[in-house]
Order: sequence, then structure tokens, then C-alpha cells
Amino acid sequence: MSFRSLVKAVIPRQLFKKIEPYGHLGEAVLINTLNGFPSRGLKVIGVTGTNGKSTTCFLIHKMMHEAGYKVGLMTTIAYGAGMDIKPQDEHMTTSSVPKTLKRIKYLKSQGIEWLVLETTSQGLAQHRVWGVPYSIAVMTNVTHEHLDYHGTFENYRAAKIKLFELTNKNRGGLRTGVINADDPAAELFAKAIKHPITYGVKGGELKATDIKSSATGSEFSVSSSANGNLKLRIKTHLPGTFNIHNSLAAVGVGLALGIEPGQIEQGIASLKQVEGRMNSIDEGQGFSVIVDYAHTPDSFEKLFKDLEPNVKGKLIVMFGSAGGQRDPAKRPIQGEIAGKYADEIILTEEDDRNTPGMQILDEIATGAEKAGKQRDKNLFLVHDRTKAIEFTIGLAKDKDDVVLLLGKGHEKTIDRAGGEEPWDEVKTARTAIHNRLK
Repeated sequence: MSFRSLVKAVIPRQLFKKIEPYGHLGEAVLINTLNGFPSRGLKVIGVTGTNGKSTTCFLIHKMMHEAGYKVGLMTTIAYGAGMDIKPQDEHMTTSSVPKTLKRIKYLKSQGIEWLVLETTSQGLAQHRVWGVPYSIAVMTNVTHEHLDYHGTFENYRAAKIKLFELTNKNRGGLRTGVINADDPAAELFAKAIKHPITYGVKGGELKATDIKSSATGSEFSVSSSANGNLKLRIKTHLPGTFNIHNSLAAVGVGLALGIEPGQIEQGIASLKQVEGRMNSIDEGQGFSVIVDYAHTPDSFEKLFKDLEPNVKGKLIVMFGSAGGQRDPAKRPIQGEIAGKYADEIILTEEDDRNTPGMQILDEIATGAEKAGKQRDKNLFLVHDRTKAIEFTIGLAKDKDDVVLLLGKGHEKTIDRAGGEEPWDEVKTARTAIHNRLK
């Protein structure tokens, strides 16, 4: 048992949560000092938000790389320098202090000068990114998530605002914040930074206009209330209106860096897909199968709204919800949202941890039933995820049917009662399709 686990076992949970951040802060100060502050000299772009963090990081990284920047990337999905990107092997976004600094040290050895760093509310609240010199902060959105840790939505939002406060204190940085103006919390984030740049579809300094969307991506113009001469036509291969917002965030970063408009356009258009985000699987099955990481009420609502007009057959959705101390309040909300849009729902394990799996599924099911779904008719509980994928794919009958496998996306492990086990959603889905086609 580690020292942290021992302390956690003997100290009451609420007290532990209060003192835990100071332990991480002490660790960050000590390890930075012993290692000569590995991130010193880097210029860091931090991206925070409930949804869209990883995709926005990939868009910014690709744009900067195409524009000739020596840039590294650290996200939930992957990390690396230039286009030498390695898969992330941990089940969290902001890694432990030692691992974060070790990777930054490695990336610096590869000659990077800029780093695009996905930054979580928990990592900020626990001071795990202390000493990281943020130059630009990006906010994608702030919605219902991680209240199991933060306690209240206000605490959760305040933790994310810390990224902007840290950026504003960096006298050697650009002290720029790129903020989603369509989010209700936009003004609070803008107040925390010296140079705010807002973006949005409904409002913002940078506004998407003349939008043309399809199942394979979007194209739109960007107008600027601060620069009437700005002419940008953005094309993204990432489908969904949420990826219009993510692309706009990348545009904001590009303009803050002084990247030429043509290079911004080229960089965003050059990103073809992000692992675990709206990845289509085609094994000749004759119907659509899509793997996506969506696992919050907000991401569900946006994803289903975008897909609904394009689905001519049945929308068949499989998902679960995290166990352990993860936010249980979102489970029935997820179920109700899926119940409104999906024709058939299959509930399964996501990361049960130490929570009884069927308890989680029953809690999700109450929301789906509220939306009119009936068990064993159009609502099915199949706890084992492999069997659930096989069952879900077996429900598709028509070429216009769409199967959505949600919640795991890129993750390479599944967290069960006995600990983490290897997992590959795409590979499991491919196998299930092949078995069906035999």
C-alpha cells in the first residue's frame, strides 16, 4: 500500500479531500526543484473544459505544427513532439506530478518550444500543474461533471478558472484567454485574464457564420468584431456542431499567436480525425457503427442533436456510467437524454470500479424509463461490455441504422472491481461485426 493510500485509509474522507491538494502542491514544488523546473523555458497552451478538451488540443497542435512551430502535445489520448505521437496509457487526463514532469522533460529533449497541454479541473484544484508556465488558456465549456470531487458546480467552475488565473500571472507569457462565448460562464473566465478572446456560434468576438454541416464535417466562415478585415473559411473533417466550437477555439489561439489566416485554415483542415471521437468503423457490415468518448449529459445532448437529422433508420445507442466515487447524479440524466433520441438503448459497464455494476445500470435506466423506454423492449441491460457490443451490433438490421458505442472511446483500459484491465473499444467492435457477418 502506498503512503497516500495509507493516509486515505485512516483519515476521514472529507478531511482528506481538504488536505489532499496541499500534498500534491508539496510534491510539485519538491519534484520541480529537484529536477530543475523541467517546463521552464517552454510556452504552454492550456486547454480546459468539460467536453472537447482533447479534440481542441489536437486541432491547436496540428495547426501549429503545420505552421512550422516546434510544438508538443499532452492529452487524455496521446502525447508527443511534432507528429511523433504516443498513446496515453493512464486512466486520467492530468497525470501525476512525477509523470507529467517526466514527459515534459522528454518533450523538451525532443526540441519543442511550445506545449499544448490538456488541463483538468482536478489537476488544477490539486496544484498538480504548479510551476507550468501557461502562456495561453483555452476554455471549451463548463457543464455538469466531476461534482463527486468538487462538491458543487461553483467549485468545479472555480477550479477551471484557476487555469486563467495562472496564465494571467505569467508575466513572460501572452496572458491570453480564449473563451467560449456561448457558455454561460464566459464572463467569469474573461474577467480572470488580461487579454480575453471570445468565440462562438451565437456570439463572441470570433463568430462562425455561413455554416454548412454534414455527417463528415463542417465548413464555416469566421467574422471578427475586433478586425473587420479578417477573412477565414474554416473546413473541419470532424463532424458535429461541437467541433465548430472546438475549431473556433483553435482559430482564437492561432490569431493570438499571429499565425497567418491561410495557415490557420490549412492546419485545421489537415486534422482528419481524433482517436475515439466519432470514429466510424467499416468492416463491410452495411450499417453505420460509430465509437465516441461522449460520457456526460452535455456531450450526449450535443451528439444526439447533431446525429438525429442524419439518421434515416434506427439510432441504437450503447453506453454506461462510471462507478466508484464518480458523479452518480448524472446517471439518470444520461438515461433520460438517450431515451429522448435513441430508438433502442443498451446499458453496460463503463468503469464500475467498486460500485455494483447492475446498480449503475438501474440508475441510468430510471432516466431512460422516464423518457418512455421499456425494459426488454427497447431498453436492455447487458453488464458485460463485450457481450453488450455484440448484442448492440446484432440489433442493427437496415443499411440506414446507426449504432453508437459511447463512453470508452480511446481508452485502453476498463476499470473493474479487481482493478484496470486491457480494453480496446474499436477492436472489440470490429470482432463483433466479423462474428455477425460469418
